[in-house]
Amino acid sequence: MTPILNRVSAVFIPVKNIEEAKKWYCDLLGLEADGDIIAGHLYIVPMKGTGLVLDSKIFSSETIFQTPAFHFDTNDIEAAFSFMKEKGIELVTEIENGHWFNFKDPDGNVLMICE
Repeated sequence: MTPILNRVSAVFIPVKNIEEAKKWYCDLLGLEADGDIIAGHLYIVPMKGTGLVLDSKIFSSETIFQTPAFHFDTNDIEAAFSFMKEKGIELVTEIENGHWFNFKDPDGNVLMICE
């Protein structure tokens, strides 16, 4: 028996500027950027399921994600890809195997969208 639960509650993303990151991620996800920044360096993005925590205290060029640590979901990979292109977001890959693609946030973190 273990006291550790088989559940991931949140993923931390290192960001350079917490205010700018808050706006960018909320815009990407169609959310109001009205939550509080905690302790001057944390913002909890309101998500369904696993939480997403933006943290400017852990940011450095060594801590940014070189490969995706998680993926955002979509029901339409083509629409998601077009949306990202229209927003001018840096795309790292094309749509791969008809199901996923990688992109970068403004701080250089490599992230994924998957259908």
